[in-house]
Amino acid sequence: MSVLVFVDHTQGSFKKNAFEAINYAVKTAEQIGGDAIAVVMGAVNESELTALGTYGAKQVLHVSDARLNHFNTKAYTKAIIAAVNQTGAQVVVFSANNNGKSLAPMVAAKLKAGLVTGAVAYPDTNGGFKVKKSVFSGKAFAHVSITSDKKVISLTPNTFAVTEGGSPAAVSALAVDFSDADFSAKFISEDVVKGEVPLSEAERVVSGGRGLKGPENWGILEDLAKAMNATLACSRPVADAHWRPHHEHVGQTGGTIRPNLYVAVGISGAIQHLAGVNSSKTIVVINKDPEAPFFKAADYGIVGDAFEILPKLTEAVNKSK
Repeated sequence: MSVLVFVDHTQGSFKKNAFEAINYAVKTAEQIGGDAIAVVMGAVNESELTALGTYGAKQVLHVSDARLNHFNTKAYTKAIIAAVNQTGAQVVVFSANNNGKSLAPMVAAKLKAGLVTGAVAYPDTNGGFKVKKSVFSGKAFAHVSITSDKKVISLTPNTFAVTEGGSPAAVSALAVDFSDADFSAKFISEDVVKGEVPLSEAERVVSGGRGLKGPENWGILEDLAKAMNATLACSRPVADAHWRPHHEHVGQTGGTIRPNLYVAVGISGAIQHLAGVNSSKTIVVINKDPEAPFFKAADYGIVGDAFEILPKLTEAVNKSK
């Protein structure tokens, strides 16, 4: 029984979450007895496609229709269903990034498949098919049994180790009979953020809140992030006030992240913010209020004025290099 994995890319470049998804599909296929088969949409160099085999994919199905160069939920879903039908895959794997969150429910509905979103562990196939996921904003875990013939799983990004060691994959074209109705949603334009590691994949994140008092003070946070080779983030009030762009907002109503290190500066630590960051492996909180709720969730805490602490911390990080 094969496992199909949707491998997402950005303008032909694969990111960490794509390799995580392939590794997950490989380990799942080993448990149920089969191979991991990747499906890729749009324009990607063949050398990049064959290289997916180094992460364990035995075969890559490429749907090269130029209309798929930009994400389209309806058309992508149709192509994935075609890949499932061709391969007879029993399990379909996605990364739970923005595209995966859109596709996984659609594919599950079309296949009449059981769906588990945000998986945080490999499936348990002893006497069934159970998948572990976090629930209640990361405060607990649920072990969900999927009893349907087809199964769809999306993975919480930055959760699974990425390993290499396979051989180049065989690449073949997948023909899909698209209609104009499949492209009823038209691509108009996009704004691309360049030169940054996406928050969902970042190993280190430096985040600011209202304690920084205004957008004009963000420079000291940017200096620390640059020194640490970290990605910038912010709390919801900061994004709502337009101090920072909304794609940097992390929390229950923003992005959910799992970095190795999360540094929160001037953020009180409301439950809505914690819901998006409490899976971080190490949390450092800097706040002048010793009663800030965030200190209860922190691994390390510094009570003091961020405007005095951050320049010193940035200097120390640079010296440590």
